[in-house]
Amino acid sequence: MRSWKVILEIAKTHLFTKLKSTVTASIGVTFGIAAYITLVSFMTGLNSMLDDLILNQVPHIHLFNEIKPSEKQPIALYKEFEDAIPIIHSIKPRQNQRKIHNALPILNDLEKNEKVLGASPQLQSQIFYLSGTIELGGNLTGVDIMKESKLSNIQDYITQGSIMDLKNTENGILLGSGIAKKMSLSVGRKIMVSTARGDRFHLKVVGIYQSGIAEIDDIQSFANLKTVQRILGEAENYITDINIKLNDITQAPALARVLERKYNVSAIDINEINAQFETGTNVRNLITYAVSITLLIVAGFGIYNIQNMLIYEKMNDIAILKAIGFSGADVQLIFLSQSAFIGISGGILGLILGFGLSNFIDNVSFETEALPTITTYPVNYNPASYIIGFFFALLCTFIAAYFPSKRAKNIDPVQIIRGN
Repeated sequence: MRSWKVILEIAKTHLFTKLKSTVTASIGVTFGIAAYITLVSFMTGLNSMLDDLILNQVPHIHLFNEIKPSEKQPIALYKEFEDAIPIIHSIKPRQNQRKIHNALPILNDLEKNEKVLGASPQLQSQIFYLSGTIELGGNLTGVDIMKESKLSNIQDYITQGSIMDLKNTENGILLGSGIAKKMSLSVGRKIMVSTARGDRFHLKVVGIYQSGIAEIDDIQSFANLKTVQRILGEAENYITDINIKLNDITQAPALARVLERKYNVSAIDINEINAQFETGTNVRNLITYAVSITLLIVAGFGIYNIQNMLIYEKMNDIAILKAIGFSGADVQLIFLSQSAFIGISGGILGLILGFGLSNFIDNVSFETEALPTITTYPVNYNPASYIIGFFFALLCTFIAAYFPSKRAKNIDPVQIIRGN
């Protein structure tokens, strides 16, 4: 009958008699796991920050009335040309409005949809920012700021002022940081805007908006929906876009097609909007995990070499153990027990060291004009990474010790004793 107490006692004796080799192997695992935890925590945190930077500003589904050519051209109405091959030049888009027809009933219907977390109306308009003789082109978006703040986290990108300042100011504008910098404007100042028709309006700057994307911040500003409708001279039901957030983002592609047919509008889902960005995120994650696993494998080779040397040095001990009645399986378990101890101790120390390094990075100052709301480097403390790291440490040490222990199992004690 196998005695685990004896096996573990022998394994313990081997480990502590060769303490230098044991510590070296444990350090290899410790630094492998620590590097894995630190790298994965930092890279996934960075990816999450970049994802939030883009995805928080992008709806799951975007409804709009797309301007496009008529499906049937006038020549198709003449039966005389049915059998001919018409060649048409200079096709013009059909005459239709940019606004969404029945936008208010659509919004009410969306609010009742169980799959929809919320829907926010928008009115997109092209304007000019005026300062003396200077005219800068840009976009002014009319929003229901309270709904928008719940669905897009717009408040995270307001560096001066607040969403309540915009809500409570009838002629207020949340100005893009790029425009504010170019025109030397700050909160409390007034700016004149002009529509494409030449109508001019004064708006009060109630906040500065900075998304972190320069191309957006140089042109984009926000105002209350009713304010933009008044600037454009349109009715209260004039809405050009509807942004939708879902309870489950994975349903966006399918639901977009359903809404497109149901409301007779154009719909684009988040996968179409961010196809290239999603690919970049996947590639970064792949590189992160590939490098991290490589670090653990390198640590595993170190354990393999140490176990091989340990078996070579313990040939006489192995021969004596077999001579007094220990089976080959018992000898193998002794060396596997040693590797388990190295894996567990090195893994735990690696997790602690990795957490400490991650926490250090999390507190390092990180300031950039492109990301004003980020003050330190992003770190993701995902428990799954720690669990994966610990079990991978055990797996690496087991595999690294299995083949040397198998060799020890098959050693012939007679040949060793004769050699001595």
